[in-house]
Amino acid sequence: MAEVDVNPQFGAELKDAFKPVNTWVSNGIGWLDDIQQFYRERSVIEREYASKLSALCKKYSDRKAKKISSLSVGDTPTMTPGSLESASLTTWSTQLNAVEAHAAVRDKFGLDLVSHIAEPIRQISVKYEELRKSHVEYHAKLDKEREASLGELKKVKGKYDGVCQEVENRRKKTESSFDYNKTKAQAAYQQQLLEMNNVKNTYVISINVANKLKDQYYHEYVPEILDSLEDLNETRVSKLNSFWSLAAQLEKTSFTQSTEHITHLANEIPRNNPKLDSLMFLQHNISQSQEPPNLAFEPSPVWHDDDSMVTDDAAKVFLRNLLTKSKSQARELKLESDKQRREVENAKRVRESVRQGKDKRDEVEVVRAIFVLQEKFHDTDRKRLTAEVETSTVMSAVGDLSLGAKSHNFRSQTFKIPTNCDLCGDRIWGLSAKGFDCRDCGYTCHSKCEMKVPAECPGEQTKEEKKKLKAERQEQAQSASTVAEPAPSNGDTDSPALGRRDTMNSLSSGYAASAHRSVAGSAASIKPPVEEASESATPTPKPSASAASKRHRILAPPPSQYTSAPPVSESISKSCDPKGKMLYAYQANGDGEITVEEGQGITVLDPDDGSGWMRVRAGSQEGLVPAAYAEIASAPSPIQPSSPGLTDRPGSTYSNSSASQAGSVAPKKVGPAVAPRRGAKKLKYAEALYDYEARTDAEWSMSEGDRFVLVTRDSGDGWAEVEKGGQVKSVPANYIQEV
Repeated sequence: MAEVDVNPQFGAELKDAFKPVNTWVSNGIGWLDDIQQFYRERSVIEREYASKLSALCKKYSDRKAKKISSLSVGDTPTMTPGSLESASLTTWSTQLNAVEAHAAVRDKFGLDLVSHIAEPIRQISVKYEELRKSHVEYHAKLDKEREASLGELKKVKGKYDGVCQEVENRRKKTESSFDYNKTKAQAAYQQQLLEMNNVKNTYVISINVANKLKDQYYHEYVPEILDSLEDLNETRVSKLNSFWSLAAQLEKTSFTQSTEHITHLANEIPRNNPKLDSLMFLQHNISQSQEPPNLAFEPSPVWHDDDSMVTDDAAKVFLRNLLTKSKSQARELKLESDKQRREVENAKRVRESVRQGKDKRDEVEVVRAIFVLQEKFHDTDRKRLTAEVETSTVMSAVGDLSLGAKSHNFRSQTFKIPTNCDLCGDRIWGLSAKGFDCRDCGYTCHSKCEMKVPAECPGEQTKEEKKKLKAERQEQAQSASTVAEPAPSNGDTDSPALGRRDTMNSLSSGYAASAHRSVAGSAASIKPPVEEASESATPTPKPSASAASKRHRILAPPPSQYTSAPPVSESISKSCDPKGKMLYAYQANGDGEITVEEGQGITVLDPDDGSGWMRVRAGSQEGLVPAAYAEIASAPSPIQPSSPGLTDRPGSTYSNSSASQAGSVAPKKVGPAVAPRRGAKKLKYAEALYDYEARTDAEWSMSEGDRFVLVTRDSGDGWAEVEKGGQVKSVPANYIQEV
């Protein structure tokens, strides 16, 4: 057999060319049918005369001429072969010429051709076709597995888009919520943000896993099967050589007078090295690899984000648990993967022995066994790769979070009695294995909450200690699920107590002016600046640890002490009676408004819907007026806001609010501040974070969760102005948050 100084490898050179390689191998196997049919027909013709034998040779020479391209370089070569033909075809041409030259009566030789050549070739043709189909089936499985991995990525992408949409929905719901529903909506929004971050991290990890699986597919799985197809074709050519040699030997024995021609033919056949055909096919089918690009992060259309990992505290809890689990799995799967790899290599050595004739086992069964082992190995190796990519991805983003982690010793559990999750506080539902509990400390959680549980297991606990921990965890979980974390605008509980100061702004305001006027004896109630500073510097007592852990929020700093006594609480009742009268005159300032006089009777057409405006009929006019300017007949008259000059609140050096402007002359009766009309501009709202009791009637008393229209933010004196019921008053700026 001719020696070849090259060793073509389809797997290394034709990475994604399974289809043309398979077609080429199929053509070669199909060609075996032509050869064995040739010998059968030749057997008949051999018993006839040389004329028919010559005709047969010409017939198959023509067939060969039609298949030169497909048998030499395949059906779709990237480079036209011209007049070149493969080594096998050249050998075949030599044999046809020899047969034609030695046409003679070949009766016995014809019988030998059928029994020793044609029938065995038919049998190996069937065998090789089964081998080829096994490769096709296995390649289909690889494609299906790859599509499955891409499908899983699409599912994760869809889940990520859905979670992003849910975050947007929760955010909109938070904006549209009022009063007590606002806290719950904000808590749900924050929780959904955390869930979105975890799903995003899962999505980023899934992308990396899909890319690694894709690399395995194009650089390991497909090259392996292409090399196997190459081996199959070369085995076929080698086997074909053996039959040709046998046919030549039969012919040589039967016709000693044709020794010269037959010897020439026999010498030509061994020169047909199987690698020559493979080399020619390879040279004419090399093309640019069409491997698809790596997958990339695709931001959600409703939540614009980048591909960076989320590494806040909540995300680190999830990532720490994922890292711990992935590192453990990677070590176990590595051992199992190496073991299965050795099994596959051993099976491949058995196949090589079968090809070399050292083993008598059926090669078809051996190849099927190899594919079964490879399928099992690939499944384990994909899991190993997934665990390793998860580990490397997390560690590259946040480092090795598993160091020092005290992970819970969770086990799957079916709870026979009502049990709540120690993380989210919800009931754990389900008939079987719907949750987990820690064997050491008794921590219970949903299956969905497992990866969110902080790795802070206190270790093995007694029964009484577990009960105590359970009570504490449930209290924390319930508190966390009902109370949103407040975010005071100017610091935590360690910040100084809120107090008004004599600033340039406040001294230049009306309040500062009134501080030095004698109005209703108010000057007597003003404290000296030294005494005020002493009170402002008084430290604020901090809440107890138990209260802090229960409410999970920062206690607001108390405002400074005031010199005047708390005013009498005021109430403004509302009525649904459509009749009323105007308490104040109002001049229309925009489209849809009407001008009314003080005391004029009105009919309410559309009551106040929370905007501070209502639609009324006054005489023959219909339009909008401020709700605070009118009195509804069926309800007691709302308390008229005290004239700024007659308030019991002393002249203040703390606030620059115009609501407490003092004067020595009784002011003109003017209506309260008017809330902006809806549609004029978007109102800004504020929500009370803490309870507060007003010290003067220029301030609002408020309870946690009360909602106001925000008029002005903190201008530097620690106070903000808000509107409620048409009246604008002051509240401590760090006692509210804008919503």
